[in-house]
Amino acid sequence: MDQDDRRRHSSSFGAAATAYAEHRPDYAQAAVRWAIEPAPGRRVLDLGAGTGKLTATLGAVGADVTAVEPDPAMLAELRRALPGVRALPGSAEAVPLPDASVDAVLAGNAMHRFDMALAGPEIARVLAPGGVLAGLWNVLDDEVDWVAGLAEVGGSAVVGPRDTPAGWRAETARMHLPGNGAPARFDVPEQAAFPHGQRRTADSLAATLATRAGLLVMPASERHATLDRIRAFLASRPETAHGELTLPMRTCVLRVRRR
Repeated sequence: MDQDDRRRHSSSFGAAATAYAEHRPDYAQAAVRWAIEPAPGRRVLDLGAGTGKLTATLGAVGADVTAVEPDPAMLAELRRALPGVRALPGSAEAVPLPDASVDAVLAGNAMHRFDMALAGPEIARVLAPGGVLAGLWNVLDDEVDWVAGLAEVGGSAVVGPRDTPAGWRAETARMHLPGNGAPARFDVPEQAAFPHGQRRTADSLAATLATRAGLLVMPASERHATLDRIRAFLASRPETAHGELTLPMRTCVLRVRRR
């Protein structure tokens, strides 16, 4: 993703902050625990925190969380939902924290939007020695037949290169992490995936998918046509046509430790 695409996708969420908070899933607690397990302490920075989905899960597993988010609308929603959390304006490229002030830096569905040439040194700066950097992504479990069909109907706007387990593994294996030019050295990255799910109805699942960046940046007519196809598909499947369902997902984690 080039810088223009990165800015376009990053700025697409603010206008949909309330919908994002309502519809986006949280993160599997087992994945979050694994992400921070090697960290030397419990001070965690949620970087690119959005409306606080990962922030809340970090709090639930006992972390001492600081959230940093660049978009004012998303930050306002986070502060409304989690008034007890320290939440600051800032970005991965300009982190508003002192040197060596956190034991882990986590990013929930956000790291691929960071400009690592700038964010890498900043992350290394705020991490204490032995600290952990981890990106977490909620992806669709397309090993389930109807989920694979949904991915096909939605197309690339709904299912991007990181939005299935196999795609995520391939994309994150190539991801540039801090190292070159950063004022610290990092170990070899590790990957892991954890079962997860989200309770939805057909209508609320369509609303959830409508908060994805690929749909948010579409022209309105194309977005409506895509959502109409998704709703028709969901109505045609016995797994999704009536009542509540569980959307099969995995929370995938890319973890690297600062030496």
